[in-house]
Amino acid sequence: MLLLRLRRRGPLALWDTAETPFRVVPTDLDPLGHMTNGRYLTIMDVGRIDLMMRSGFWSKMKAQGWYPVVAGQTITYRKSLRPWQLFELRTRVLGFDERWGYIEQTFCVGSTVYAQAFVRTRFLKKSGGSVEHDELEKLAGGFPTELQVPEWLLQWTAATRLNSAK
Repeated sequence: MLLLRLRRRGPLALWDTAETPFRVVPTDLDPLGHMTNGRYLTIMDVGRIDLMMRSGFWSKMKAQGWYPVVAGQTITYRKSLRPWQLFELRTRVLGFDERWGYIEQTFCVGSTVYAQAFVRTRFLKKSGGSVEHDELEKLAGGFPTELQVPEWLLQWTAATRLNSAK
């Protein structure tokens, strides 16, 4: 569905907010009759792809043999999404540290926030290894100076770091 909708929806800059519309369908529901928590994460994948495809970054990344991965995420649920309810996922790049990219994704009905997530990302090479920060910045055409990762998110990254299994 996303690919079919892309033609009708306008292009974006990678630094814009992608507003991706959805509707809660029966397969999204848990036994309590609201959207199950795991479905939010799947929909977030679609929102990130929407932003990358509409900005043209998806094709640039694929041409380099790169692919994105989620390294960590945290989500807070505020209200339940109910069957057949229309909602919008707003996806935007927050910024970068020396290793990670950070994305904010917010589930909204109108101006009401139903859930908000923060995602730590990385790009990998099909040939092996990680995409270096300077390589990513070059492909993106530079990083806007106004992008700012909140300090609490950097602290979350440090607090959730897994020790090497070596």
